[in-house]
Parts: sequence; structure tokens; C-alpha cells
Amino acid sequence: MDMLRDIEIRREARAVPYREALDAMTQRNAAIAEGRAEELIWLLEHPPVYTAGTSAAAAELLDPRFEVVEAGRGGRYTYHGPGQRVGYVLIDLRKRARDVRGFVHALEGWVIDTLGDFGVESWRAEGRIGIWTKGRDGREAKIGAIGVRIRRWVTMHGFSVNLSPDLAHFGGIVPCGIEEFGVTSLADLGLSVAPEAFDAALLARAGAFLDKLDVACPPP
Repeated sequence: MDMLRDIEIRREARAVPYREALDAMTQRNAAIAEGRAEELIWLLEHPPVYTAGTSAAAAELLDPRFEVVEAGRGGRYTYHGPGQRVGYVLIDLRKRARDVRGFVHALEGWVIDTLGDFGVESWRAEGRIGIWTKGRDGREAKIGAIGVRIRRWVTMHGFSVNLSPDLAHFGGIVPCGIEEFGVTSLADLGLSVAPEAFDAALLARAGAFLDKLDVACPPP
């Protein structure tokens, strides 16, 4: 955990409204870039909200039953809500390999490895953003979302993992613009994982995640 010595770790027990988190994250991103603040790993959940990435298409918002917020990150529409663990990762890539693709690859790997600690095999899928596993019906289903933004080489946004959200809430959007695959969760797969347990497993692997940021990702 020595690599985390200069990184603030923040774990929220309360549900943080999305706009509040976005404002705080934007301010912290600027402060890190200006050398006024430490890097940050922020683990939390939100009240129900749909967030729109920079590639979101209006036709993919099927039923705006919750607030819709322009997130400023890459990607399309995503749902956040209770039972979902969100990780905002604000890292200064100037101290590392300055590799955007490598950062996203390492972030995906961090989530995949952590899910493996709970006995869930998951993977990246070519041409499909996010983290994928087998749903109850044996078909591929999305269990985690990835969406990042990088300003002045400082990252913001990050990932979300479905622990036990109401999966019906995803029905108001086409999640990440992918219609042909469903969404699942640890609870839907028969696993009960508390946010505290997931946070602990994730942070146990944070050092390995940070190590990967020091090496540029090989060309595709």
C-alpha cells in the first residue's frame, strides 16, 4: 500500500448526488493539475440518475424517469443508482507513462481482477466498452461500465460495478449504446457483496493498478 501514501482514498457511506460529485471532481481535477491537491480515488454510490457521455444519442434515452445529467466524460448513456459501486479515479498521468489507452486498459483490468476475487470471471469485449461476464441465462451481460475524461493529463470519472442495483432501472436507456446484450449484477448472479467488502478488495489491488500506469500500453 506504499504507492497509496500520496493518494487520498475517500469512501462514502452516503449516496452522493451526481451533480455534487461532478462539481467536486471537476474542481479536484483542476487542483491536481495545478499542484494544489493530492490525487484521489473516490468510492461512492449515487441516487438514481442517467448520465450522458459525449457520444450519447438522443434515441438511446428511452424513458427519462430519473434526472439526466451531461457528464462530460467519454461514452454514451449510463445509469447510476443504489446498489452500484462507483469509482472516480483522479490520477496525474504526468507522473506516469502519459498513456491514455494504457490508463483505460489498467482501469478495466483493476475491475476485472477485483471481480475475480469474488469468483466472477469477467472480461473486455472487442468493440464493446465496459466489463462483461456471463449472465444467469449464459449469455454475455454487462456488469461494469467504464467512462473517463482526461484534462491536462489528469484523469477523472472512472468505473461503476453492479453489486445489487435494481436492474429494471437500466431499462430507461440503451446502456452504453449496446442494445443486443443485457445487464447483470453480483446479486443477480447469486452473490451478496457489501460495498465495504468490494471497496476492500478493490483497494487491495490498487498498488498493482498504479504499477501498470508506469508502463506504456503496447500498440494494438
